[in-house]
Amino acid sequence: MALSSKPATAASPASRFASGRSRDVICLGRLAVDLYAQQVGARLEDVSTFAKYLGGSSANIAFGCARLGLASAMLTRVGDDHMGRFLTETLANEGCDVSHVRIDDARLTGLVLLGLKDRDTFPLVFYRENCADMAVDENDFDEAFIASSKALLITGTHFSTEQVNRTSRRALDCARRNQVRTVLDIDYRPVLWGLTGKADGETRFVASEGVTAHLQRFLPLFDLIIGTEEEFSIAGGDTDLVKALAAVRALTPATLVVKRGPMGCQIIDGAVPASLDGVPVQGGVQVEVLNVLGAGDAFASGFLSGWLRDEPLEACARAANASGALVVSRHGCAPAMPTPAELDYFLREAKADPQRMRRPDRDATLARLHRVTPARAVHAEVLGFAFDHRNQFFDLAQQTGAEESRIHTLKGLFVEAVAQTEAALGLQGRIGVLIDDRYGQDALNAATGRGWWIGRPVELPGSVPLVFDHGRSIGTTLMNWPRDHVAKCLVQFHPDEPIEQRLEQEAQLRALYDATQASGHELLLEVIPPKNANLPMASDTVYRALKRLYNIGIYPEWWKLEQMEASQWQAIDALIAERDPYCRGVVLLGLSAGVEQLKEGFRAAAASATCRGFTVGRTIFHEPSHAWLAGQIDDAGLIARVRDIFETLIASWRAARSESAAPTGGARNVNQEQAA
Repeated sequence: MALSSKPATAASPASRFASGRSRDVICLGRLAVDLYAQQVGARLEDVSTFAKYLGGSSANIAFGCARLGLASAMLTRVGDDHMGRFLTETLANEGCDVSHVRIDDARLTGLVLLGLKDRDTFPLVFYRENCADMAVDENDFDEAFIASSKALLITGTHFSTEQVNRTSRRALDCARRNQVRTVLDIDYRPVLWGLTGKADGETRFVASEGVTAHLQRFLPLFDLIIGTEEEFSIAGGDTDLVKALAAVRALTPATLVVKRGPMGCQIIDGAVPASLDGVPVQGGVQVEVLNVLGAGDAFASGFLSGWLRDEPLEACARAANASGALVVSRHGCAPAMPTPAELDYFLREAKADPQRMRRPDRDATLARLHRVTPARAVHAEVLGFAFDHRNQFFDLAQQTGAEESRIHTLKGLFVEAVAQTEAALGLQGRIGVLIDDRYGQDALNAATGRGWWIGRPVELPGSVPLVFDHGRSIGTTLMNWPRDHVAKCLVQFHPDEPIEQRLEQEAQLRALYDATQASGHELLLEVIPPKNANLPMASDTVYRALKRLYNIGIYPEWWKLEQMEASQWQAIDALIAERDPYCRGVVLLGLSAGVEQLKEGFRAAAASATCRGFTVGRTIFHEPSHAWLAGQIDDAGLIARVRDIFETLIASWRAARSESAAPTGGARNVNQEQAA
């Protein structure tokens, strides 16, 4: 195939790029699963557990670019397997275009095992024998796809075999014909070129005249080349960095970005000088390193986030260095990638106090931004059935003389009822359930994976002060949960309760909050003031309870609150807007209220900007459950009765919302979210 070395042109005068492109960057290369050792400091031989992340250099860059707000796309293959689906879903959830991630029926998705022995030692084993991403074919895309992008990025591994070499050549040829800027991240992995033992993925440099000669055939086709000192040494064929860069420059006019580790980077956009001392060093923020794995992919993502927006090269370098610094301070690569909000905060704070930012992993604000600013599934409306109750179902079994084991079956039937409601009313993405694991583990298993919002309780029912259901180590409990389950905690909390009890309650809530921060689960706090004659009850009691919890640094993703007057909803909205604009919202609880009473509560909450819906329990399940446990109705009868009440509440909530929206044209934020 003929390769043109003609530089890309036809960019507008104010831009590096051709106009009218729907994508910012297409990334061609590795897409695999990374299994990161969770025991930092251990030999890989001694590691016992791993965290599963998206991996592969090109995929990490596509992910990082998407997180930084670019329209990125991935061009590769995955196997027709569970890991392949995990990877495509992860990319898609981040906003990356996966339309050209082909499914390979004949090969499995690639896999990597990684250990973190110390800051500079990371045993790395590639399981990539005949894997899917190395089988990406030139017929997997057409020229129009490449032409739809401002830029095409290829990482070095995809020149290492005849198959991927041929595919990369065609993609480059399409790019050059269509004024698509081309980017090479050298990403030299000797093991993937067959230069080391199969288990030696850690070695980053082995001199090879063959690899150098092969890469140099393609260097003229790139507009931007990114690499470490060692990577430019392999590209230039010399261990002397200046000589290597000069050899690269003799082949290409590309902008050369040399990563210099903790120093930052140097950018050479013209002739290579006799010494690099005269090339300005674009310095980065000095941080304590957890591990260097993924730093280069983060660097490339950060650089491209500026470059593709036509920012000056110095600004591109600043974003690149900051992105790399944040990733080396965290576990993993893709999930450690920063958002624009994180970068802005990190750079601002590092400029003000560089010493404090040497440990970005200890900065609470940065940790919170990393948790709440990446793309998340939107739950603009939560129509929820709560049957996480335990004591109430035990009492129902006792009252009816039913075996306790029948409660498990009962909760499974509730899942079926909810599924039927979802299908009948077209409520995909809006269904919520609260289910316990004492009587409802089978129901939880059945509900998981359907796209439902799922909460499950952690509190011992009725405990005051708060006690956790499975012991004091709440983090151990969460460790075994699916990541998309929401930790729900009912706490009887009053801002005026005796100081000793309040402090104990707050300590428990702090432990729970910290545990969810570590585990990655969202947190729902159900706050109910205790009905104690010795404690004052005012209309603003719930408001003050939430304010107190915000004051001590607890920011749950969700609140579950009882019915209130419209004026108190306004106050709650204002409090959340002030203290936690990233709060996911509020759901209404039922407290055994009748349907008509709940309708009144819906109307009062309808104008709220933060109330997303309801999770009602006993109002729905009590009467049908009693009849079923007593043998008065069969399974179909139970499902029909549950559906009737649940769907009545759904209709009432939506009617109240519609009535509230009508006078103002539906201008509230929540309605905008629903429309989206």
